[in-house]
Amino acid sequence: MPRVLLAFALFFSLIDSMVAQNIPTTIIGKWRVRRILPADTVSCWGEKEARGLLGTEIEYTADSFRWKADSIQHPTVHVTVVTADEFQKEYSGSGSFVDFRRLGIPNSKATKVQIVHPPASITQGSIEVPGDNLLIKNRKTIVFSVCNVYFEAKRE
Repeated sequence: MPRVLLAFALFFSLIDSMVAQNIPTTIIGKWRVRRILPADTVSCWGEKEARGLLGTEIEYTADSFRWKADSIQHPTVHVTVVTADEFQKEYSGSGSFVDFRRLGIPNSKATKVQIVHPPASITQGSIEVPGDNLLIKNRKTIVFSVCNVYFEAKRE
């Protein structure tokens, strides 16, 4: 009987961790894309497209996400903690290399926020929306990528 209870507890713990969450309060607010971060990645963008994101605004509310004038209402949100090793393994390879050190993340772990939405055609060459998949560097800084180009945004 204890094994059955343990199995049920483990099952419901896994289900609970996969349930969509709200946008974390730590990122709610307006953010300004400030700079392109150094990463050795293969990208679907050139420098012109990447520089086009600089200075643009991202806004997160409790139930929406906006980049420029394009808004996603009531998105599905997944929040996890990723280690530096896990991040490097997941996002490096096939001629690309990126790690926490290059992105200026001093910790061995970071909170990863993924905002799930239908494919977008906001940016050429990608179905992403800037800021839809990010790492929280600290309370004033987030890091995200579009087309495998990494950006830093600062809280306004």
